[in-house]
This record gives sequence, C-alpha cells and structure tokens, in this order.
Amino acid sequence: MLWASFPPIGFGPLVFVAPIPFFLAIRTVEKASVAVMLGFAWGALFFGLLLTWLITLGYVAYLPVVILMASWTAGYAFVVWIFRLWAPWRWWYIAVGAWALMEWVRGRFPFGGFPWGDIGYPAAGLPGAAGSVQWIGPSGWTVLVIAVAAGFALLIEDRGHWRMAVDATVIVALLMIAGWLLPPNPSAQLWRTAIVQGSSPCPQTHCQNENRRIYEAHLELTKTIPEDTVEFVIWPENSTGTPYEPENNETVRNAIIEQARRLDAYMLISGTRTVSETEFVNVNVVYSPDGVKIGEYLKQHPVPFGEIVPLRGLLGFIPQLDQVPRDMVSGTEPVVFPTEQGILGSVISFEGAFARSMRELARAGAETMVIATNESSFGRSASSDQLIALARVNSAAIGLDTALGAITGKSTFITGAGSVGPKTELFTGVVHYGSQQFNADARTLWVRLGDWLALIAVVAAIVAASLPGERTVSQTSAIGRKT
Repeated sequence: MLWASFPPIGFGPLVFVAPIPFFLAIRTVEKASVAVMLGFAWGALFFGLLLTWLITLGYVAYLPVVILMASWTAGYAFVVWIFRLWAPWRWWYIAVGAWALMEWVRGRFPFGGFPWGDIGYPAAGLPGAAGSVQWIGPSGWTVLVIAVAAGFALLIEDRGHWRMAVDATVIVALLMIAGWLLPPNPSAQLWRTAIVQGSSPCPQTHCQNENRRIYEAHLELTKTIPEDTVEFVIWPENSTGTPYEPENNETVRNAIIEQARRLDAYMLISGTRTVSETEFVNVNVVYSPDGVKIGEYLKQHPVPFGEIVPLRGLLGFIPQLDQVPRDMVSGTEPVVFPTEQGILGSVISFEGAFARSMRELARAGAETMVIATNESSFGRSASSDQLIALARVNSAAIGLDTALGAITGKSTFITGAGSVGPKTELFTGVVHYGSQQFNADARTLWVRLGDWLALIAVVAAIVAASLPGERTVSQTSAIGRKT
C-alpha cells in the first residue's frame, strides 16, 4: 500500500493506511529480533518496489540502497517495539517523533542522504494539502501521516484509545481546507519559458561523440523557437559537456549567445565541465539576452557512486566503479541570478528532491526556480514521475513556480501552489513551452522556520519517554491486546 501511494500508481490517500498493519504487527510480537526482522522486511519490500529503476544501473547500485533504506525501518521498528507496552499516549508520541527523526537522519546520512520514500510526500501532494505545505513543509506532513496511522493502530486495539486518531484526522482535514483556501499566490511578472528537451542519442549507455551530438540537438531545437515568443530558455542537465561546453569552447559559447540575442531571452545552460583528470563540475550557467554571462551555480550535492565515489580507495575492488572515473567538485553555496523580471534560483538533478536544497535558494532570495536534470540512465521507469512528485511538494513548500527540465523527459512546469502542468514524453526531442511567475512576496512560513513541526514531534517524543508517571499499560490490558 505504501508503494502504491507513490508514482507510478500514486494513490496518495493510501499513505495514511499503509503504516497501520506495520504498527499492529510490531506491537504484537514478543521478541525484539522478530520486530527488527519485520521492520527490515517491510522496508526492503517497499524500497525494493519503489526503487526498481535503480536496477538499470545494475544490482551493485540497487541492492545496497535497498538494504540501507530497510535498515532504517528495522531500527525504527526496534524503537517502536521497545515502548509497545507503555501507556498508549506515550507510545503514540514516541512513534510519531521517532519516525520524523528517522527521516531527518536518513535524508542526511550517509553521503548526504536520500529522501526517496519519505512518507509525507504522497499526503502533501493531495488536493488542499499541497497548499498547506508552505506552513509545515514535507516533514510536517510526515508527522501528520504517522500521527493518523499510529492513532488508528491504537484505536483498532482498543476503542477507548480514540482520541489520538480523531485529533490527528481533524488536524489533517483542517489543514487541507486551509491549504485549498489559501494557497501560495505569486504576485510578480510572468515569464514565458521554453524547456529545450534535446534527448540523448544513446540513453542508458555511452556512444561516439555523445557530448557533441547532445549539444547540437539542443542547439537545433533552440533555433526552432520563434523570435519574440519567450523570455527564458532552459537547457537541462548534461545538455553540454567537455569539450562542447561554453566556458572553454568559444564556438559553443558564441552559438549560445547568438540564440540569446536572437530570442532576446535569458538562457540557462546546464552541463558538465572537466577541471582535471580526476575532477569535474556540474554547473548551471545563465546568460542575459545581451549574451553576457550573469553567473553560474555549481551543484552542491553529488550523487553518491554516480558523480562521486566515497571511499574510492577502499572500494577499488568493485569494477563497476570504473564507470565513474572522475569525482564531482561540489559547490559551496546557493547562487541566485538577478534578471529584469525577478530573481532566478536553480538546482541540479536530484537536488530537486531535497526540500532543504530548494529552501536554501528561497532563503537566498530566489523568486522562481529551475530544476535541471538528466533521467537518461533510468530508461522508461517511474524515476522521472517520482522526481516530479517530490519537486511538486518542494515547490509548494517554498511557494515558488518551478520549471523542471529533463534532458530525456519528463519535463514540466510546476506552480508554487503545487499543481503540475502537461508533461513531455520520455526520449523525445521537443521544445516544451510554459510560463513561470515570480513571487516577490514574503517567504513562506516553512522557508523561514524550516522543519519546525518535525522538531516539535521529536521533542515531544523525548518528553514522553522521559516524564515520570504512568508508563506501562496494565497487565490485563496487555493480555487483552495479545489475545
């Protein structure tokens, strides 16, 4: 059920129901080892289904990620099991806070973390809920999902424990209504935008003259854009690459500048640039309509074992790592680009899945966003739809319109209220037209305060575990629950 709440099925309401059998099972077993095994099996099945697109990179990439993700749920199951015989209200606070803490740590460790599968995202994408993400963030919806599921698990055990389930459900309903009535409302100029989806001549592999052919495909599609029709043009991640990239190739740079001047439009060119035999950068470069380079943003969060190999010296025995001969040099700070219409922010690739990466740009002054990505390695899988679902919630959290440009698709436009426009098809060369509106209003509550609700949940869990007074349920109640 949890897998089905995410794309490709994407039936979000299931996310409130999916953890209930998990909680009931963990609260029933008598041995810690069984609880840990159940937690691992539950996580392995969920992430194993969710991340099947990683198999395209080989099981050497897929299995370690699934095992790592399942280890987090195994550890969480152990915590929930330890407190299973405590007073229901204490257990409820601990279950909610521990899950919020698990996702916070999992999103940062190891190697920068991995937010895929965070349980708040399917709920936050529901009608009304998307409008409320501006206040509590994706992590806030994680708290509410677990609050509802843990409450109903207690209610199923004993009808006298109705309060937690009812209270959490009422809060969810009120937030959805408020988000539907008061969504983020961009208030500044509209930007006519074109995403140039040039595709790849050899997706999921490498071929002769690949960088040149990809660059030329994007340039030829850009030439088809009529004059006076757009103010902004996006070339997605890896649309340029050494030696066919504008910083060190004058011919490429002049061709891009020529198109910027012809269209009288800003251009964001995303690509890679070799800086040494062992290092490269992944960069978004922005040119003005006059062909002047405004600046560049270096990707801050490399993909572990895709753009950088941690512990390369220790893992040299794995032959597949030879496919990553250079390590990415990370940027150190968010970068925004001033334009005549407003301030542009951008992230690269799976940075768009991290709410904190989007928040950094909003805090730096961004008024509209771009996510430049490359999905060519994952074939016709659900990875692109899953990234869009994550980006949708993150865009609503910061209240900014976002253009998501993918070199092989799917590309789309997302509003600051969390609605997704038409998507391109995978592996098609096309110019996708849309619009972005700048939001010059005050930052959202979540941009200003961050994961405040998740922090409250963690503190409440610690307090519930520490306060003196009644801790365990009566022996009669425990026997009744076991029966």
